[in-house]
Amino acid sequence: MNDQTARFPISRFSSVEAMKVEEYQYWRQRPAYERMEAVAEISAEAYALKKGATHAPRLQRTLVHLKR
Repeated sequence: MNDQTARFPISRFSSVEAMKVEEYQYWRQRPAYERMEAVAEISAEAYALKKGATHAPRLQRTLVHLKR
């Protein structure tokens, strides 16, 4: 068994639901800081796909004005 095979095991699942259960259990076992790092990495990649746009569009005006 080479190093790459040991680091990247391949699993087969009988259904998508079974795969999601395994994935959920994996992430529940990871420490909170690892989960947060993964979220930050995914977010950065998503913003990069938007061609570097790092700001979200905001509303330009007030939609509703309530009187007190």
